[in-house]
Amino acid sequence: MGDILDSWILWTCLAAGMQSVRTAAQKYLTGDMSAVAATLVRYLFGLPFALAWFAALAAARDWHLPDIGLTFLICGLLAGILQILATVLLVHLFTLRNFAVGNTYVRSEIVLTALIGYFFFSEAITLLGWIAVLVCVSGLVLISLAKTGRLSSLWNESAMFGLGSGLAFALTSLLLRKGSLSLPVDDPMLTASMTLLYMVLLQTCLTSAWVAARQPEEFGILRRKWRACLFVGATGVAGSVGWFTAMTLELAAYVKTLGQIEFLFSLSIAWFYFRERPRRQELIGMVLIVAGALGILIA
Repeated sequence: MGDILDSWILWTCLAAGMQSVRTAAQKYLTGDMSAVAATLVRYLFGLPFALAWFAALAAARDWHLPDIGLTFLICGLLAGILQILATVLLVHLFTLRNFAVGNTYVRSEIVLTALIGYFFFSEAITLLGWIAVLVCVSGLVLISLAKTGRLSSLWNESAMFGLGSGLAFALTSLLLRKGSLSLPVDDPMLTASMTLLYMVLLQTCLTSAWVAARQPEEFGILRRKWRACLFVGATGVAGSVGWFTAMTLELAAYVKTLGQIEFLFSLSIAWFYFRERPRRQELIGMVLIVAGALGILIA
């Protein structure tokens, strides 16, 4: 059982599945509240679940508070702020036309994570790893082209928001991995849960303060829609547990590339549940995503 829980592949698959569910639920909320308020939902309603997860792990271990260095505090703070920015941009994409294009640019985070990680975070990626990343990105672009129909449509307002979100998500991944690994605890699940709790606590305080100062009326909407908000919080933390644990165990670029199987989950739901048959380009794109994921597993 321990070997299974130490598998970054398992945690990445959990993260990808939960993220697709959480994103759909968060998109539902954007019709009634602002982008920042919808972002607050993820943290405010996720905080109890993050605390419960950390408490459960700590109780099951002979745990004591480790020496927390400046690296952990700074990396966690920066990652928390960048994830808020990335989520606000992503939620804003839901309100724009050409969401498919913007969402594809969000996926640029896998290339950005690899490039920034290689040059600034000393993440040594193999040649096969680079090829797998590029193959996966090619599949995402093909799927986007199939939805839009023309190459010129790949750059618009949605693309700018998507690229900004992808960059912020990439930096978030690298910083949270650096922060988690800086803790003097030889237990990836526990260090990941500590990093998650610290970040969610910071993010709850920051986004709550923003909404209270600029959009206090949004709290009334949160109270009325508390069931949907609770679902977003629970699935958001479940996905974050997967991401944080996987990135503590493995390079962020590899985790993010394998995590693109989330795209396959979304297309599968559209195919089998909504009876939306994919076009040939989409099928080729799906094959490329799978090939990229397999390449990462081999690498």
